Formats: sequence, structure tokens, C-alpha cells
Amino acid sequence: MRRSLKWFAVATTIAMIFILIGGALVTKTGSGAGCGKSWPLCNGQVLPTHITPELVIELAHRLVSGAGGFMVLALSIWSWKAIGHIRETKFLSILSFFFLLLQALIGAAAVKWGQSSFVLALHFGISLVSFAAVFLLTILIFEVDKKFDADKLVIDSRMGRHIVLLSIYSYIVIYTGALVRHTKSSLVCKDWPLCVNTSPALPSNMYEWVQMGHRMAAGLIFIWIGYITYLAVKKYRDQKVLYWGWIISFILVTLQVLAGAFIIFSRLNLYIALLHAFFITCLFGVLSYFLLLYSRTKRNI
Repeated sequence: MRRSLKWFAVATTIAMIFILIGGALVTKTGSGAGCGKSWPLCNGQVLPTHITPELVIELAHRLVSGAGGFMVLALSIWSWKAIGHIRETKFLSILSFFFLLLQALIGAAAVKWGQSSFVLALHFGISLVSFAAVFLLTILIFEVDKKFDADKLVIDSRMGRHIVLLSIYSYIVIYTGALVRHTKSSLVCKDWPLCVNTSPALPSNMYEWVQMGHRMAAGLIFIWIGYITYLAVKKYRDQKVLYWGWIISFILVTLQVLAGAFIIFSRLNLYIALLHAFFITCLFGVLSYFLLLYSRTKRNI
């Protein structure tokens, strides 16, 4: 049973990644209205008769999200029963399903009644919380046999503050990135890293503020993670989870920044844009794991 649970947890984590990437695909291709204002049906039909690329993308995303929702619910219940004795299990089980349900409701509301770009930008971040909870549940399941155990890790208060504050800040960066997509501000500045439209003056309209605000936020998180990686290499070489975890984080944030630049250079290449969403998903998962480790350190002090 434990082996089956491990495989199912991995499958559910992968399903959550597809949900996140699928949501980004819907936004990037402008397929949000592919099924009209009908939900959960498509144009009011179980089997749509007028097929368009936008309809296929939107309907596929709905089907994957629906299947993923059932998988998350099943994983939550299964984990609760199998490893409910572990402190974090019940909280993560509830969190994973609640936030996935919340993002589905926001998506449905956007289809039925429409939403402002600032509300729609929350959609990706809410899904990301559900992904992080599923990812952490998967780690807890693998930790049971003690082959993947980091309970004895010691994180000092300085590193702990970085982990907590950076995790919060990363969510702000993610929101600004989603806002760029939903306000269609991606190419308002056709150069990188600066916006020649505004030089030497400040941004002149909301779209330039959104784009340049995201670039500044992304630049700061790149520098911040680079600094913490330096600390980890210097002080935590003997604690492999932190040592390699921060190195992986720095690689991911570097790839994220490069993907963001190439989105501009390639004039919104779809595959690069989806990689952009994938890298930030992985990075948020790693930061969430650091939060879990730090919560254990605080508990053991």
C-alpha cells in the first residue's frame, strides 16, 4: 500500500504541474473564452460541435483540472489515513484540496461573469499553493521509510528569516508576473532589462509600470537567492539538503530570469513562456520545502 501511495503522490504532483502549465497556456493563447460563457459545459454542450483551437485548449484545461482535482482529493484522504500521525499531513491535505477548489471557482466565475485582470492574476498563485501542498505531501510520504529524512536539519534564525521572507516575497513576484500576462503587458517594453520606451523618464502608463515593476521584483529575488546560496555554500556545506537545495534554487531562478528575457527577445514564444511558468513552479516548490524544514527546526528547539 505504501508503494502505491508513493506512485499516486508522484502522479498527483505531476498532474498539478500540468494544471499550472495548462492555466498559463490558456492565458498565453487567449483561450479563456474558448468555451464561451458556459461552465462546466463548453458552449452549453457536452460534446461541442464547433471546434476551434481556443476551445480545445480551454476544454483540455478543464478536463485536466477536473481529473487533477479528484486525484488531489483522493491523495488527501489516502495520506490522512496512511500517515495522519505525521504533524503536517492533515494541514497539507486540507490546504491542497481547498486551494485547488478555490482556483476552480475563481476560474468558473471568470468564465461566467468575467473578472478584472488584478483578480485573474490571483488564479495562478492560488493553484501554486495547492501544488506546493501536494508536493510537500509527496515528500512526507517518501520520508516515512527514512530514506529521505531531513528531521535532524538545524536552521539558524538568520537563515530562517531569509526562508520565510523570501517565500512571502516570491509570491508577490509570482503575482506581478501573472499580472503582466493578464493585463497583456508582456511586450509593452520591447527591450530587456530596461524599457527604452521610458528612458530616461519613469513609466508613462499602467502597462509599463506593471512590466517594469515585475522586472524589478524579479531582479531583486535573483539577487536575494544568489546571496542566500552564497550563505548556504559557506555555512551549510555539511547539511546537504540546504546546500544543494539553495544551489538548485539559484539555478531555477537563473533559468527563470533568462526565460523572462527570451520571452521579450522572441516576441512571446509560447514554449519559452510555458518554461517560464514551469521554472517558477519548481522554485516555489523548493521554497515551500524550506519552510517545512524550518518549521521543524523551530519545533525542535
